[in-house]
Amino acid sequence: MRGWFFSENAYHLLPDAREYDSIRVKLPNRYYDPKIGADLYHRFIDEWMIAEDMGLEIMVNEHHQTATNLNPSGPVVMGVLARETRKARLLILGNPIANRREPVRVAEEMAMVDVYSRGRLECGFVRGVPYEMSAGNHRPTRMMERFWEAHDLIVKAWTSHDGPFNWEGKYFHHRQVNIWPRPYQEPHPPIWITALSPSSAREVGARGYIVACFLTGFEGTKAVYDAYRGRRSELGLSSPGLDRFAYAALVYTGETDEEGYAGARKLMWYLESNKVPPQFTSPPGYHPVTTMVNSMKGTNPGIFKMFQNPTLAGLMENGLVFAGNPDSVYRQIKKMYDHVGGFGHLLMMAQAGFLDHDETVKGMEMFTREVYPRLKELTV
Repeated sequence: MRGWFFSENAYHLLPDAREYDSIRVKLPNRYYDPKIGADLYHRFIDEWMIAEDMGLEIMVNEHHQTATNLNPSGPVVMGVLARETRKARLLILGNPIANRREPVRVAEEMAMVDVYSRGRLECGFVRGVPYEMSAGNHRPTRMMERFWEAHDLIVKAWTSHDGPFNWEGKYFHHRQVNIWPRPYQEPHPPIWITALSPSSAREVGARGYIVACFLTGFEGTKAVYDAYRGRRSELGLSSPGLDRFAYAALVYTGETDEEGYAGARKLMWYLESNKVPPQFTSPPGYHPVTTMVNSMKGTNPGIFKMFQNPTLAGLMENGLVFAGNPDSVYRQIKKMYDHVGGFGHLLMMAQAGFLDHDETVKGMEMFTREVYPRLKELTV
């Protein structure tokens, strides 16, 4: 198993939540102090580099118009890390290509990062969370159609080396595509795609990409992985290895359970602060009809209700947080691993909210020294 260090690089120094109704899209940026923000940016880059020194891989993502994530351009951060690091794999998870008006620009940026890093890029594509619709003035309907067309255009741009080609699709139109530079890795960087439902996992499985689940817990993750494996079986394709599966959770390892729980409670700021009104969480056309009906009936799975009033005990019970002393953390991850049939990548949100630099580094150190060696030995 590979461990990936991940932070959303949040700006956590906010007023009382009663003073605003949404942390995304609407929160006035007068609450942001650029001088403090500059210090945070440098701190976060330092922590990614420390993660590399400890033997972890690096993960970056992006969001827009929100205090929960100060990376509105994942490729910019990846360019810095591609130059400053030397050995860690660099995962961007990811590029919200269904929202991008120019997929060819994504192909160019990712090829450049791959060359900068001498072939260490892992390129993730995501649909984009519902909050991004208003922030980017995007249409929330037919997003998966746009997603896969954008994906196909990017891959063709990466793998075409004999001069310009023409692209006339349903959503994208280019008379001449001929990117410079081309990727360092052949035929292109490894592709990751997030999936939060079995239906979206089926297409990822058919294409053989790495599928990543974010905070989907025991049953949600198992359903996604089973759909991936099932689709490949239906098509007569080879059985996927563990390296095709990734799971993301909040992770904090302390010397004792109490220290681990204290760190995890600070990480929970990411969930507790995510105050967003319905017009941003459910833009018309974004969610499937059945999901919206269940939401109105109050019959969505309990895991969704947990985000409305998160508790550490509930999050740990459902496999969204792994926390405690090294033995406890290992047992919790192993329980998830066994339940879902194994996975080859653990994406650790190991910094968030009020978890300070020293606490972040200590959590990484405890994990890499006491937990990670055991995870590397796991097989199904």
